[in-house]
Amino acid sequence: MEKLRSAVKVIAYTPQSKFLSPFHLSLIPLLSVASSLYSIAIRLRRHLYRFNILHSHRLPVPVISVGNLTWGGNGKTPMVELLARSFADAGISPLILTRGYCGADEAKMLKRQLQGTCAKIGVGANRVATAVRFLDQYGFTSSRAGFEQLFCGNKIEVQSSNNKIGVAILDDGMQHLSVQRDLEIVMVNALMPWGNHCLLPLGPLREPLTALCRADILVIHHADLVKEKDIDALKSTIRKGIGYADSFIQRIERMGPTFVDHLDFSDHHLFELQDLQIVCTRLEALELKFGAKPIVVVTEKDYDRAPEVLLRLKHYEVLVLCSRLQFLDYMGSTEERFRKTVVEYLSQR
Repeated sequence: MEKLRSAVKVIAYTPQSKFLSPFHLSLIPLLSVASSLYSIAIRLRRHLYRFNILHSHRLPVPVISVGNLTWGGNGKTPMVELLARSFADAGISPLILTRGYCGADEAKMLKRQLQGTCAKIGVGANRVATAVRFLDQYGFTSSRAGFEQLFCGNKIEVQSSNNKIGVAILDDGMQHLSVQRDLEIVMVNALMPWGNHCLLPLGPLREPLTALCRADILVIHHADLVKEKDIDALKSTIRKGIGYADSFIQRIERMGPTFVDHLDFSDHHLFELQDLQIVCTRLEALELKFGAKPIVVVTEKDYDRAPEVLLRLKHYEVLVLCSRLQFLDYMGSTEERFRKTVVEYLSQR
């Protein structure tokens, strides 16, 4: 069994362009079928939660999820410890909810590391039930007093009478949809980020990279152990997972230009003079290649963020693509229905 596990790991973290042994290659068809079934299962599960067939529970305290997109060590436990200790030092009693894999070794480690603090650790596959048990036992407070003390370095002595739970931390919680969260932190391992980019068990991904759009905060773990260019490449992949910039390019292509070239910058990028120099160099090369001045197209956000910088492109025609949301009628879903739904949700809250 261990040999099989090792072989699966080798396949998962070997780029598809690299050589695999005959033994590894013989496993790929079976793993591919299993990966396809897994893909169907995770999509079905998410739809079941989306349509409230499976229920997601709201705890009476703020919930932070610390998770990842792949298997293996991604720094989740150190992040959970850091958060728990920071809350405890700020006088807010944290409840860590962990499933307790492999003999609950992570839970034991956290108990040892957080010994002497007001942090509480609940172990169990049913995290909702575990949370309810601890909340009933210790009580809870919904007061946000003390949150401003987080990470300020001022440790507060917590009395046992004030030991009510003030925040919950989901350990390995990204795929744990039964608990609603207020903050989603996703850990990414810089040493082995995505492997062969395939879903389990053919690859290391628990979900497609597009799931990164659910993250509020992404933390690159082991960033000090890789080269800067590798970090830049990883950040680029993360941005593509969060925002699909190619849609802008595809929309331009549909307008029928002779040729489309593009330079990608991160979302909300603050343009500097060196960026414009790169753009101008590319424009000069295109003008030389086609014998005509190219037209520059930027997004509306780019224009609003740096109109004075874009003025440096005055030798070229610069167009701003302005997009507006349009609702398409589909199975009774109209803009009017959307507005009514928004009002209903706001009324309920």
